Amino acid sequence: MAEPFLALRKVSKHYAGVTALDKVDFDIQKGEIHCLAGENGSGKSTIIKIISETVKADPGSVIEIKGHAVHGNKAIDAINKGIQVIYQDPSLFPNLTVAENIALGGFVASHRKLINWKELRRGAEKAMARIDVRLPLDAIVREISIADQQLVAICRALTRDVELLIMDEPTASLTKKEVDSLLAVVTDMKSKGIATMFVSHKLNEILQIADRVSVIRDGKMVGTYPGSELNDEKLTILMTGKKVEYQRFVAGKNGNNPILECQWLSRRGEYKDINFKLFPGEILGITGLLGSGRTELALSLFGISQPDTGEILFNGKPVNIRSIQDAMRLGIAYVPEDRLTQGLVNNQSVGKNIIVTTLDSLVNRFKLLDQGKVTDSIQRWIKDLTIKIPSVESPVQTLSGGNQQRVVLAKWIATQPRVLILDGPTIGIDVAAKFDIHKIIRELAEKGIAIILISEEIPEVYNNCNRVLVMHKGCILGEYDTRQATQEDIQNHVNGAY
Repeated sequence: MAEPFLALRKVSKHYAGVTALDKVDFDIQKGEIHCLAGENGSGKSTIIKIISETVKADPGSVIEIKGHAVHGNKAIDAINKGIQVIYQDPSLFPNLTVAENIALGGFVASHRKLINWKELRRGAEKAMARIDVRLPLDAIVREISIADQQLVAICRALTRDVELLIMDEPTASLTKKEVDSLLAVVTDMKSKGIATMFVSHKLNEILQIADRVSVIRDGKMVGTYPGSELNDEKLTILMTGKKVEYQRFVAGKNGNNPILECQWLSRRGEYKDINFKLFPGEILGITGLLGSGRTELALSLFGISQPDTGEILFNGKPVNIRSIQDAMRLGIAYVPEDRLTQGLVNNQSVGKNIIVTTLDSLVNRFKLLDQGKVTDSIQRWIKDLTIKIPSVESPVQTLSGGNQQRVVLAKWIATQPRVLILDGPTIGIDVAAKFDIHKIIRELAEKGIAIILISEEIPEVYNNCNRVLVMHKGCILGEYDTRQATQEDIQNHVNGAY
């Protein structure tokens, strides 16, 4: 094998006695697509920070670019060596145009005091031409899609003669079509000799594009493998150290009467003529790409927005859900798609986040919080949901994605809901944590809780739901019984609608 563009040898990093990386060996060849896989907290982010020179490795670590040792510890040093990072949030200037975002950095880096706008535009066009993309150069960045913003970030990197582009969870907020387009761009960059280090929790994406896959676990490199030799099962075992086996969920017998029913529910511009029934103890999947109306429907069921027409029945009786309080009184709970901004109070402790929905039940006869009840409640949910934390006083923002999601689940399960709506409950969560979350969801259904599971991941709804509704442009296009349908049936219906 030729000399690698980048090589890490015996790279270690310790933080206050915690080992983030332990003698990691890692290399990337020129023009290859190299995927980095591992669970949350495995050390992936630390590797990215060391390669991009925003963090300095421990003494004794060796980092080489094109065979030459590097010792810089500034991000600009890495950029000047041809390395750039694109994160899930591409860090663009939202109030500037596409052309300005792509090419302005080059002018700033060259310390030019005056900007030649025609030259700037030509630079942006040249960068786009390198990967055969077309973007509206005069559009304001905040007004274009997240997928196009990712392309803007890639083109910006190309103006600086990038040789290694690191992409950290770039597809987390993209639709399937947008993901396919982005992966096509990554493949095209390979043909032009640009290496990509691709980091994703989505194993299907890794297996689709990887030339090689390096797996890291608990700060140690497990190994590097040809992408062609891996599948979901092998990669999962390498990442977790254990075999994660899925069995199809089968609902128990919980009666023939629906607990929740929507009849011709509509809200202008969001969803139209929604009809479905939800039974106790079942998991009903709702899928469809972003913009299909899935979340908007969930928000109405939880009282955040109200339908214009139609009717919601709860236990066979018409109800008006005009607020979150109305929904909670009925026994409806909602875990939102964006747990960080909508599901958690990030700077507050794990304990406070868990009890925030049940404060009224934790007071004494003087209407003051009963510390004994508070402690018992927090400890119960930490134990029941196996939330891994240093302390109940730890800020919830310091937890891994999987443990944050467990905290969100705990705070709503504590309300003893009869209907639990889960919107994208495993977004940004690694494979082992995802398996654990699915196990919790199934156990709740087995206790008789009716669950709506919203996800654009077909395997997620197929393996965990009894029935799956496919939505498109606010309408339900079809319903599938997962005992009779296949994943391909549902995926083809979703793809065919777009």
